[in-house]
Amino acid sequence: MANRIPRVAVREQDPLERAHNFDEVCLGFDESEARLEASRCLNCKNPRCIQACPVSLKIPNFIEKVVAGDIPEAYNIISEDSSLPAVCGRVCPQETQCEGNCILGVKGESVAIGKLERFVADYMREHPEKSTSNPSEATRSASKASVAVVGSGPAGLACAADLAHWGYKVTIFEALHKAGGVLEYGIPEFRLPKEKVLRPEIDKLLEMGVKIETDVIIGRTLTVDDLLDKMGFKAVFIGTGAGLPKFMGIPGENLCGVFSANEFLTRSNLMKAYRDDYATPIFVGKKVCVVGGGNVAMDAARTALRLGAEVHIVYRRTEAELPARREEVHHATEEGIIFDMLTNPVEILPDEKGWVKALRCIRMTLGEPDQSGRRRPVCVEGSEFEIEADTVIMALGTCSNPLVAKTTPGLEVNPRGGLVCSEQGQTSREGVFAGGDAVTGAATVILAMGAGRKAAAAIDSYLKTQS
Repeated sequence: MANRIPRVAVREQDPLERAHNFDEVCLGFDESEARLEASRCLNCKNPRCIQACPVSLKIPNFIEKVVAGDIPEAYNIISEDSSLPAVCGRVCPQETQCEGNCILGVKGESVAIGKLERFVADYMREHPEKSTSNPSEATRSASKASVAVVGSGPAGLACAADLAHWGYKVTIFEALHKAGGVLEYGIPEFRLPKEKVLRPEIDKLLEMGVKIETDVIIGRTLTVDDLLDKMGFKAVFIGTGAGLPKFMGIPGENLCGVFSANEFLTRSNLMKAYRDDYATPIFVGKKVCVVGGGNVAMDAARTALRLGAEVHIVYRRTEAELPARREEVHHATEEGIIFDMLTNPVEILPDEKGWVKALRCIRMTLGEPDQSGRRRPVCVEGSEFEIEADTVIMALGTCSNPLVAKTTPGLEVNPRGGLVCSEQGQTSREGVFAGGDAVTGAATVILAMGAGRKAAAAIDSYLKTQS
C-alpha cells in the first residue's frame, strides 16, 4: 500500500550562499528521506513512467527495493538500463518524462524519481563494499569484434557500455583531453560535480574493458575510413554531439566581450576557469546579458553570477514559454538572476575600443502559435531600448559539427547538418551508425543515451550478420 503523504522535500544550499560558490546546489536525500519518498510509489500495474523513459528504466522495481532498504539491488536494477544513473538523476528533465507521466502527478505531486535514482547511485558510490555486482564479471567472456565509438558524451558512453557488456572490444575516441563530452564541458559543477560524480561513472566503463583515447579528432587526426580500413574496427558509432553554436546574425556579434555559451561554459567547466588555482582566462565583466531561455542559458547565467557579475537573461517570450527546466528557472530566480522577458536583441553596441557597452533590444508581444506550438513573438514598433552590458553570451542552441560528415564519403546529412540515419541508428554508410545530438541537434542527456543504446543493439545485430 502506497504511503499517501506529501512529496518529501529535498535539501538544497541556501540561495544567498550558493550564488557565491560552485558547490552542488541540490544536496539530495539521505536514506530515511529516500525510503519515505519511495513509499509514495503506487507500483502501478501499467507503469507509464517506464514508457516515458528513453532508456526504459524499470522504475517501480528499483523504487520497491529502496522502500525495502535493499539499495544494492535497486542499483543493480537501474544498471540494467542506465550506465550513468548518478548523472541522469541530476540532469534529466524528469518532469517532462518519467515524473511527468506518474499517476500521482495527475492530481498531486509525482514521485521524485530522479532524486531517488540519484540517491541510489550516490549511496553505492559512497558504499562500494556493499556492491553485489562486478562490471567486469557481467560482460560476456567471449571476445568479439572491435567497435569504435566517436565521442564520449552520453550517446557514446551508453553505446559503449552496452557493447562492452555484450563482449565487444570497444574504443572511444574523444577530441578533448577529458572524456564526458557535454557532461564535462557543458554542465556546470554546481549541477554536476565532475570528479565526485561524473568521473566514477566513466571509470566503470574502463573496468568493463572499454578503452578511451583522448585528444583524437575524428576528421583530422583520423578519419572514419581509417578506423574501418586501417585499424581493424568492424563498426563505428558516431556520437559527436552538437557543439557548433548558433548566433543571431545581428550587428555587433563580432565585438570583444561577445561569447557563445559553449565557449563560456567550456572555459569554466572543462578548463576550470572558475578556480583560482587555474590560469584559464575568462572574461565576465560587471554586467552580463545572456540571450536565450534554455538550460544552457540558465547554466551560463548562473555561472556568470558566481563569477561576480550582475546577470540578465534576455528572452523574447514569457516565463511560461521558457524551454529550460522549471527547477533551473526557480534556482536562477532564487539566486538573483534578472529576467528580461518579451525582449529581443537587435544590435550589440560598441565602445570606442571595440568592446561591448550595451545591448540594444526591442519589446515583443505574443501573437499566434508557431510550428512549435508556442505563441510567436512579434515586435512592438518603436519600443527599442538599451541594456547596459560589457558581456553578451549567446545561448541560442547548437547544431552538429560538420567535420565528420565532410571527411566521410557517402555519409548523408539533413538540411540542418545532422546525420541521416534510421530509427535504429544505421547511417547511409554500411557499418557506420550514429545517435544523439549529432543526429537530432541539441536535445537531452537521456534522449542521447536512448539513441546510443538503440545503436548498440543495431551494431550487435549487424556484426552478427557479418560473422
